[in-house]
Order: sequence, then structure tokens, then C-alpha cells
Amino acid sequence: MAYKPKAGATMSTPNVVPMTDVMLVLLIIMMVITPMLQKGVTVDMARVSNPRKMPSANKTNAILISITRDGGIYFRTTKIPENEVTSRVRDAIKDRLNKEVFIKSDARAKYGSVVTVVDDVRAAGVEKLGLLTEKLTKPQPGPPTLGGG
Repeated sequence: MAYKPKAGATMSTPNVVPMTDVMLVLLIIMMVITPMLQKGVTVDMARVSNPRKMPSANKTNAILISITRDGGIYFRTTKIPENEVTSRVRDAIKDRLNKEVFIKSDARAKYGSVVTVVDDVRAAGVEKLGLLTEKLTKPQPGPPTLGGG
């Protein structure tokens, strides 16, 4: 007689432990990579009550110019001198149908710096110029205090 092993009982529920392990690894990878995917330079943008949505600014090929608090100008992620803004923008939009540029400025940047960059961008032949802002969040009313004064 030949030996024939018997199969164990069949499980009616799937084993989710390997799937959970894979999902945790993917979550960790996304948490590490997401900050690296940020477009442009981080600035503390001005907050407004009635912003306009500009979905084109989130596209991967959007032309973004950032102005930092100290007056530094960044074309996408590269710091450039102020006299190169017009030529960089002109080169970036020359083959595009949509000649749109977005400016992201720090709320505490000098007004003169922002106006100079806007003027340089317009000199490059830009048809649409977007100034990026953040939506002002209204503080939630807290619980009333007793015996205030």
C-alpha cells in the first residue's frame, strides 16, 4: 500500500496577516516619500477668506515661482537671481499653448519684491498669472468660560 497524506481541513476565511504587513510597508513608504513630492519651495502663504480655486497649479508641469520671506526667488525648486525671471519664464512657456504661471509668495515677503516678480513674469509674455494663497480658517468657538473677566 502506498502512503497517501491527508490534506488538512480547509480554511473558510482568508489569512489577512500578510496583506496587513504589505499595507503597513506601503503606508511607511508613502509617509516618507510624500514630503519629497512637494512642488516648489515651502513658504507661509497669505491667508484669504475668498480664494479662487486654481486646479492648474497642482499639475506636475505647472510653472511655479516662489518668493521667500527674505526675497529669494525660486523657479520651481531652483533659486535664481531676479534678473533671470523673465528669461526662465519665457523659455518655459515658449512651446506651450497654455501660457499660465503661478506665483507663491510668503505672507511676510516685501510687497516690492512680489510686484517686481509679477512685472518680470508679465514681460515674458504670460497670458494668465495666478497668485496662490491659502484659505483662512475661522477659529472654532470654544466653550464659554465661567467668571470671565
